[in-house]
This record gives sequence, C-alpha cells and structure tokens, in this order.
Amino acid sequence: MALTLEIVTPEARVYSDSIDGVVIPTVDGEIGVLPGHIPLLTQVDQGELRVTKGSATLLLAVSGGFAQISGDKVSVLAENAIQEEKIDEHAAENAMKRAEDELRQKETLPPAEIERLEGVVRFAVAQLALRRRRK
Repeated sequence: MALTLEIVTPEARVYSDSIDGVVIPTVDGEIGVLPGHIPLLTQVDQGELRVTKGSATLLLAVSGGFAQISGDKVSVLAENAIQEEKIDEHAAENAMKRAEDELRQKETLPPAEIERLEGVVRFAVAQLALRRRRK
C-alpha cells in the first residue's frame, strides 16, 4: 500500500507521486507519515521534508504552510518548497542578505513587509542548511 503525496506552493505543484513514506517538519517537531496514518491537519515549519520511495530518498526544503493527511493521501500546501537538486546556494545567500538588509530598517517597514522578509530569510536558511548538510 502506498501514499499519494502532493506538495503545492502558490506558484506551482512542486511534487506529486506515490511514495512509501514522508517526514514533514512541523511547528511541533518532525512527523513521519506511513500508509494507514490517522487523519491529521498540522502546520508546516521551515526545514527539510524527506520523501521515501523504494530505496531512494528525495529531500526538499520547505517553509510555512499546512499538511493534511487523509486516508492514504498527504497534501502539503507550503509557502515555499524546492527539491534539493534545484537549490542555488548563491541565489539563496543573496536573497537572505537582501532581506536581512531590508529588515535592518524595521521601523520604516509595514508589518506585512516585515513578515514577508522574515519568511524569505527562513526559507533561505532552510535551503542552505539542506545543501550544506549534504556536502
């Protein structure tokens, strides 16, 4: 018996396939999902999402969103998600530096912009941690 995993961001469907299991970073810690898991709705945190299919493991960096487990279907609606091999370290570092520079002027930024910039930093950190851990 397999799980169906779908990972979607506002921009695109990042992943969709039948899998054996997935580990999702949540605000309460990592959760492992195998076929037959109880129904669950949880908040996704930034970090490493691990997909197992056969003997292969696929890694994705994710940040923010929600995961819903219903029957043997796992849906992850994430603010950001990217597969490990598509991460550009240089681009992630630049995005993080630009966001951090803008955040230094917090007093002049509206709250929504501060939240957006903090999200950029969190996702860049998740991407860099994933790429650098695997080197």
